[in-house]
Amino acid sequence: MIQSINLHEDRLFSSDVTQRAIARRLYKTVKDLPIVSPHGHTDPEWFAENRCFSNASDLLIKPDHYLLRMLFSQGITMAELGFDDGCTNAEQDPLKIWRVFAKHYYQFQGTPTRLWLDYVFKIVFDLEEELCCENADAYFRHITRCLQTDEFRPRELFEKFNIEVIATTESPLDDLRHHAKIAESGWKGKVITAFRPDNVVDPEYEGFEQNLTTLSNITKVNIDSFSGYLDSLKSRRLFFKKMGATSTDHGHLTARTLDLDSQSKEALYQKIRSQKFSSADADDFRAQMLTEMASMSVEDGLVMQIHPGVYRNHNELLFQRYGRDKGADIPLVSEYVENLRPLLNRYGCHPDFSLIIFTLDETCYARELAPLAGHYPALKLGPAWWFNDSPEGMARFRKQTTETAGFYNTVGFNDDTRAFLSIPARHDVARRVDCAFLAELVADHRITEVQAESILFELSYNLVKKAYLL
Repeated sequence: MIQSINLHEDRLFSSDVTQRAIARRLYKTVKDLPIVSPHGHTDPEWFAENRCFSNASDLLIKPDHYLLRMLFSQGITMAELGFDDGCTNAEQDPLKIWRVFAKHYYQFQGTPTRLWLDYVFKIVFDLEEELCCENADAYFRHITRCLQTDEFRPRELFEKFNIEVIATTESPLDDLRHHAKIAESGWKGKVITAFRPDNVVDPEYEGFEQNLTTLSNITKVNIDSFSGYLDSLKSRRLFFKKMGATSTDHGHLTARTLDLDSQSKEALYQKIRSQKFSSADADDFRAQMLTEMASMSVEDGLVMQIHPGVYRNHNELLFQRYGRDKGADIPLVSEYVENLRPLLNRYGCHPDFSLIIFTLDETCYARELAPLAGHYPALKLGPAWWFNDSPEGMARFRKQTTETAGFYNTVGFNDDTRAFLSIPARHDVARRVDCAFLAELVADHRITEVQAESILFELSYNLVKKAYLL
């Protein structure tokens, strides 16, 4: 028997009657606020060209590594999901790919992915039945038919979702032509870029040396010296800022930073350029470059984000065959007190510097990150991120950080996704979890409901605009 989609109006609120009533009242004050999405991975070409999305599978399955990792863990091959490695025959029929997904949709029960997708199916596409094998074809036809209409073009969905601003993420080698086209189009939607330099600051990034050559050619700056290399990066940062960027983003393996003297920096750079460096040298270079990027942020005003603690592309075979971002990233144990100390000693109290730290290691929340953010004026805590971007993870984040860092040393919510249609669902989950957390504080007489409303507005809307200069 096919079930109805379970999207209860009190989802994620407490079962306690008093707390649930408070959460309901709080939620009404923020549920219709605009969405501010300061860091994500949607494709700017969508908004530049405003073409119809092709079909349900290409939009909802293939870009979403949350879906890919779960399906892969259940024995579904990448070829069955339409990914071509040049050797095996990839499935080309999007309906057949959708049928595989529908057959395994029950396996997402209890996950945040299921919350987001049920929201998308019911709220965005007006579907009532739970996705399963029996209705897979009807689902696919309905969604794909919707996607071919003007109402479901990217810009129209942007406006329908009440998105005020969204940031995409590009490397320094990107010419930002899609952002330029958006700006020239006269459309009022605000889509900005964020500067993500991993491919030109990580010596172990594939194609690193060729990337540096491309960087030099773009900027017309000689990068034979460390100072020239830094000048080329400064040039690209200024270009990104001119194109609307307000932030940079750094996906390093760790949060380790260094503050070497000029001679040591030059020697390290030359060793990296010789391509005769060790993994320790590469780690030193990444660490020094975080400090250099902080210095540049002081100069140009771009907010600096660090997303460490992920072993990216852990499945080497999958990476070699299909490339990055296929769901094979695994959290790592992280350390921040010693690792950030060189950078914070230089810039942690600088009035023109702003640093946002994310982590996948929840053991660091109360012990390290909340105390650091509760002291250094330049440091703020990013929200529960990636693997922790779940109702349970968000609640743990609030419980472990609020007592030391408070609410106002955090930066609201980042959806951080390629899955465009899930953005309103993700923000709705975050707002509901914050309502539940604040309702408990009100019920325990630790804050008043008036105070909770004020805090909730900050968490849902205002803090993110302040933190990202939006």
